[in-house]
Amino acid sequence: MQKGKVLSLEDRIPKIKEHRRRKANKRLISLLSLFFLLIVLVVYFQSPLSHIKEIDIQGNKIASKEEILSISGLKQGENIWKINKKNVKKNVRKLPVIKDIEVKMKFPNIIQVHIVEYSSIALLVKDNQVQPVLENGRVLEKKNNLLYNAPILTNFKEGNVLKELTTQLKNIPKEIFYSISEIQHDPKKTDPYHIYLFMNDGNEVNATIPTLAEKMAHYPSVVGQLDPNTKGVIDFEVGSFFKAYETEGEDMNEEGEG
Repeated sequence: MQKGKVLSLEDRIPKIKEHRRRKANKRLISLLSLFFLLIVLVVYFQSPLSHIKEIDIQGNKIASKEEILSISGLKQGENIWKINKKNVKKNVRKLPVIKDIEVKMKFPNIIQVHIVEYSSIALLVKDNQVQPVLENGRVLEKKNNLLYNAPILTNFKEGNVLKELTTQLKNIPKEIFYSISEIQHDPKKTDPYHIYLFMNDGNEVNATIPTLAEKMAHYPSVVGQLDPNTKGVIDFEVGSFFKAYETEGEDMNEEGEG
């Protein structure tokens, strides 16, 4: 230290000066980056890039893309950031076949709509026409996408009975479900849920809807006890009872049945 001369802190510690310079440069770079980003956003929102270019609808099998697009309220050319996802979902769910919907925005200008539909589970014969029945009990007017290996329903109307039936059908094991050819609603005063099932193997089942899935799970074991050349009616209303078409009936007390 020279006599009569006072050194500044920066002169004594050069690194502090360099550190302050770097810090100032970083701050400047951050401000410039933010300014550039704001310019890009302004240009983006004012340009066609922020307008919907494509509406990608996926997952639909029963409802057409045209139906979904029409009811959704989505239109190409609209500003993608003005889309109200809740309203789009609410609109699309008005279609009876829609179980769930997800709406996503894919940068820069694509709307993705993923659809989950209720499955078709049966075919309803109504006014000499065949209409798909969904797993939620709703009947569709359209005839496309028919399940030709699904049970045919006769004498049913849309309502609680049909809804309960579809609930039961969903719980029947697939191999048994596909062996059902036709289900006929035959309500009684004592049982409005009474039905007859006509099986592909030639047998007939007498049952009631509320216990259908539980009873039909035993169908293979009951049939396994019968003569394959003898066909008849299996009564699943109470216990298990088989009556051949040609002969008198005989009890078929299956294991586990009361």
